[in-house]
Amino acid sequence: MPQFFYNKRLIVLLVSIIILVALIGFSLNDRSKLSWPEQFLKDTIGWFQSVFHQPAEYAAGFFENISEIKNTFEENKLLKARLDEYVELNARVMELEKENERLRGILDKKESLRDYKLIQANVIARNPDQWHELIFINKGEQHGVKKNMAVITSEGMVGKIKQVSQFTSTVQLLSAVDRTNRISAVVKGNKDIFGLIEGYDEKKGALLFKRIPFDVDINLAEKQTVITSGLGGVFPSGLVIGEITEVVPDEHGLTQMAYVKPSAKFFDIDHIMIVERVSTTPEEDLVEQSKGGV
Repeated sequence: MPQFFYNKRLIVLLVSIIILVALIGFSLNDRSKLSWPEQFLKDTIGWFQSVFHQPAEYAAGFFENISEIKNTFEENKLLKARLDEYVELNARVMELEKENERLRGILDKKESLRDYKLIQANVIARNPDQWHELIFINKGEQHGVKKNMAVITSEGMVGKIKQVSQFTSTVQLLSAVDRTNRISAVVKGNKDIFGLIEGYDEKKGALLFKRIPFDVDINLAEKQTVITSGLGGVFPSGLVIGEITEVVPDEHGLTQMAYVKPSAKFFDIDHIMIVERVSTTPEEDLVEQSKGGV
């Protein structure tokens, strides 16, 4: 009996080996058509692969999108920071260019005013209610500033010193409404035209050049520049005031009046120069001589 079972096991083993070898040989053949077990196995594996591949692909794409969004956010944040730096840098460049242009104008003005002493000053305050009348500067008596000194910018004359304290001063602009705000002026040409700057027309934004002789012909086709004459004994001569734009008879019809467009801007003033007159009037010379001066 045991011999029978032993032979049976041997026969089963041999048959199994023969079937396995046959299957291996069968699978190695180059066939155009698969057997149904192979088809079933392959289809089953393919179905499971498709079932698990799609969610895996979605999951991988989701995390990849999150990574791309994070990178985009970081890049956007960096670009915004760079843009803010660019805006700030551009503003600083514009401010430096403006300051450079203003300082160049000041240097040019210094060369043309060699006979006068200049005191540099900055505007430190301005009253909104008197915006076109007064400005306050950071130089005073301790810096050599005196009342009635002329005040200019690189573009032209803007006013005069009205009040002086030890370290600050008040400047009265040419556009101030004040009857005592007068300047002896002249138009240089073949024949000098003398007059007085008295008042300011707010609607036209022009100074009033009055007391021009009625028989004087002012040719507006040519540029007629009004400058200080220096005859008043207060301001030095040659300071540019503005350009004549219109000439009309005065209210009495005995003289003429001209509208003068100011060379300097009264509403935008940051830096000014105080002009100390070097030349003196005969009266001042007599005072200096009485004091023992030359």
